[in-house]
Amino acid sequence: MARWAYVNGRYLPHDRAAVHIEDRGFQLADGVYEVVTILGGRFADMDGHLDRLDRSLNALRIPWPVNRPVLERVMRELARRNGIHDGAVYMQVSRGVAPRDFRFPSPRPSSLVVTTRRVQRWTQPGQLEEGVPVITIPDIRWGRRDIKTTGLLAQVLGKQQAAEAGAFEAWMVDPDGTVTEGCSSNAWIVMAEGTLVTREPSHKILNGVTRLALLRLARAAELTVEERPFTVAEALAAREAFVSSAGTFALPVTRIDGQAIGTGKPGPVALGLRRAYIDDVLRGRL
Repeated sequence: MARWAYVNGRYLPHDRAAVHIEDRGFQLADGVYEVVTILGGRFADMDGHLDRLDRSLNALRIPWPVNRPVLERVMRELARRNGIHDGAVYMQVSRGVAPRDFRFPSPRPSSLVVTTRRVQRWTQPGQLEEGVPVITIPDIRWGRRDIKTTGLLAQVLGKQQAAEAGAFEAWMVDPDGTVTEGCSSNAWIVMAEGTLVTREPSHKILNGVTRLALLRLARAAELTVEERPFTVAEALAAREAFVSSAGTFALPVTRIDGQAIGTGKPGPVALGLRRAYIDDVLRGRL
């Protein structure tokens, strides 16, 4: 099957899809992006992702490239053309094409790129049975982490550091010793008494769409939830830990910086929330 992409109003063969060399997304990372998971043929929390795209665009004063219903139709059509039953749709919007200058150019159309990828399995063998390791690293990002921009160099470096350490993810840590989030995920712990803790929304983290869904599920299950910063020391003393994102849902973390968390095995809170989230998507409740 041929692979298709969408660039500024045209469906193109993936290997011929391109943007202009003076696109500000390419030259200045002057753009934002979203990733929507497709699970069992269903788009997971489409409204949540498009709402966040709207917030990101407004924060950077980038106009929508097309109206929201058109973008949703493009995403669904591209998934259909590529035969995606399980996978993801990636969309990126930049401020558009203009001579290179840090200042905003005169008003012009923003650029839109949409691609898809197929996923054969959502976890690697053993990850749900054994959990995954993470490392901690200093958080060196800019101050507006709540905007989902394409400027991801700090996360690239963090992911590479994690890979070289044999870890799945790197948790970024503020100078005060508190965990902000993972390089491409939100961070969670379950305290010894059973309280579920994850950092509150602020400029310090990206307020994950999956994170919000898991919070709703946790409260519906009558779990005690605290949205607050937690320290690396608290994470090491926790009963459970896990990460969440559009592609991981809720994935248990069983080692942090080489130290086992809890029993060293995935716990019931992370696995239960994962099952509940997948069930909600497959049943069309998200």
